[in-house]
Amino acid sequence: MAIPIIVMFPLLVISILKESWYPMFFRLARVWAKVILFGMGFYPIVKRDVEYQKGASYMLVANHTSMTDIMLMLYASKNPFVFVGKAELAKIPLFGFFYKRTCILVDRSNARSRHNVFVQAQKRLQQGLSVCIFPEGGVPDDESVLLDEFKDGAFRLAIEHGIPIAPMTFHDNKERFSYTFLSGSLGKMRARVHEIIPTGILEMEDKRMLRTQTRDIILKELENPSL
Repeated sequence: MAIPIIVMFPLLVISILKESWYPMFFRLARVWAKVILFGMGFYPIVKRDVEYQKGASYMLVANHTSMTDIMLMLYASKNPFVFVGKAELAKIPLFGFFYKRTCILVDRSNARSRHNVFVQAQKRLQQGLSVCIFPEGGVPDDESVLLDEFKDGAFRLAIEHGIPIAPMTFHDNKERFSYTFLSGSLGKMRARVHEIIPTGILEMEDKRMLRTQTRDIILKELENPSL
């Protein structure tokens, strides 16, 4: 993780000096992600049911099983987006320096922090960016869990701002690079980019239905891979 950051450090620092320069940072982050994935011996394979519209904002959601989910999401989406992620990741040396300056950090045990996520996400969406949330809220402690229950945050934001949900399914990240020490393997990393789910006509009371619909799409792909 550190080597490509060190190599690109001057450009990365320049790209975070102004919020309006975030798309430049995002392009550099995609290069970083590709170097990490291929450098670790992973081969991403992305099946796209849809191409995202350039300049449009989406709520990107996917199952969450590995730290490599961050890299694969950057690889799979060409539209600039901002992660909503755990505040503790900001403690990772070097990576954390950029993480806390470019992502929306959340401490899920702190109600004020959770509220601030919505404030920051609204600001980013107004700037024309997309937002990425892993709606399981973290990686399940039990690695036998195929897909944990989804939380409401991503769907509430999507309805509130009338932006479509963009679901993705990541098949192999847990097997390739799990949170279990000394586990993992080289090989392909399959991702499917599903059709988007419009939210323009939905009301806030529809968020549970939207959450269930999104989870069912991802779960069906996990149970019956199409690639």
